[in-house]
Amino acid sequence: MEQRKGIAFGLQERLASGKEYYEIRLESIGGLGANLCGKMLGELGVRYLDLNSSSFSSYGSEKTGTPVKGFIRYCKKDKEIRVHSPVIEPDLLVIFHQALLKDKSVWKGCTPETAVIIALEPGQEQPEIMGEQFGTCYGLEAQRIAMETHSRINVVMLGAALKVMGIEKLAVGEQICKDTLGKKYPDALKGNLEGMKRGYEEVRELQITVNLQQTTGRGSTETSEWGYATAPIGGINPRIGSTVIADLSPSRQGYIPLFIKERCINCGLCHSTCPDMVFQFAKGEYKGREMMVNQGLDYYHCKGCLRCVDVCPVEALVTGVEAEHANKEYFMPNQELLRMPEYYEEAGPDGYITSESYLTEKRMEGGEV
Repeated sequence: MEQRKGIAFGLQERLASGKEYYEIRLESIGGLGANLCGKMLGELGVRYLDLNSSSFSSYGSEKTGTPVKGFIRYCKKDKEIRVHSPVIEPDLLVIFHQALLKDKSVWKGCTPETAVIIALEPGQEQPEIMGEQFGTCYGLEAQRIAMETHSRINVVMLGAALKVMGIEKLAVGEQICKDTLGKKYPDALKGNLEGMKRGYEEVRELQITVNLQQTTGRGSTETSEWGYATAPIGGINPRIGSTVIADLSPSRQGYIPLFIKERCINCGLCHSTCPDMVFQFAKGEYKGREMMVNQGLDYYHCKGCLRCVDVCPVEALVTGVEAEHANKEYFMPNQELLRMPEYYEEAGPDGYITSESYLTEKRMEGGEV
């Protein structure tokens, strides 16, 4: 067993050593801003680093809440980028949510020369690493920083990426942030600049213990999608398309609804407005009358949209910081299921439809652009 130490080669050092491209891969969940972060990194190379660059993203028809990958390539200005395929062996891997660490496909293509940046959850100093080959690992509490600065995770991770890439002047990152966000969201620019600065300053190296015997002799290339030779026999997908086992906690933006049972009048407005039927009602007694009584929330399926908080007339539902409530009160899994799932998959849709939704504009103070 050996601990990996030292700082990985930065952008300019890699290109100066004769490497044709410096490649970055962003692994994220739709709604965290990885697509915009990738665009900003791409424009940064052309405008301020005197390099050629390309940037593109990969996602499905509904980007929000689904896996999103961003790909960025840099090369010297006197060369042309003629490769437009996804980044397979990244020099820098940026993981926007700790829940993605459990997916081994996130780590595919990593080599001992790959630097990794992980957005850690508050209090998580030693994340569970599923990768077998990677170089220096860095971490920062991106969600906490975004909440404190009223910014987004994407600008915090952008600042951390600039630091790991060896960009000594944060001013170039601030300028690309002004160019991209200054005109569209002028009121949020100050918070985003502060979030980028703190991401640049607070990213730190993690001492990850790795068994070097397990990192040799293993394939690390990207596997292909289903095709003629790899698809299930008969072309049938054996995986049931159900969201019952979906744990939507990775889609939350750091806030959750907290239930204050003493205030609840059991009006049912929370149940009718919740898009995921989180609230569990059962027959009971309220003020001497038999009626359906609110028993609690199924936080497995709560994506943190906070619509219930907005609609509650008696403030029985209030906004809370999820990191401060590890043991959630009135946490009641869905009581209508015939049997409880043996496990939950951490994935699912996000609470925001688009970045221009009225909820996003309304909650500027809550950490959203």
